[in-house]
Amino acid sequence: MEDEKILLNYYMMTVPHVTVLSGAILGLLLLLRLDVKLALGLFSIFYGTSLTIIAMIVRPQFGKLGLYRISLLGFISLILMGLFLILPHL
Repeated sequence: MEDEKILLNYYMMTVPHVTVLSGAILGLLLLLRLDVKLALGLFSIFYGTSLTIIAMIVRPQFGKLGLYRISLLGFISLILMGLFLILPHL
């Protein structure tokens, strides 16, 4: 239980920074007048990849927690959704 609190605190300190950076990139893509689905796909891939990198950093300490595995599944699903959105544009 203590490890889950530590993991949640770690996510609370790192995920907002990644969210702001990814949102800024999405805003730039929309200002460049990219197709909305393409911009959202690129955003989703970048956001999911950044979150997956964060999850891989803490894997040695929290890899056995159910919360970690669920969050990693969510992060990877963001990457897959982004690929699904970009697929028609390739």
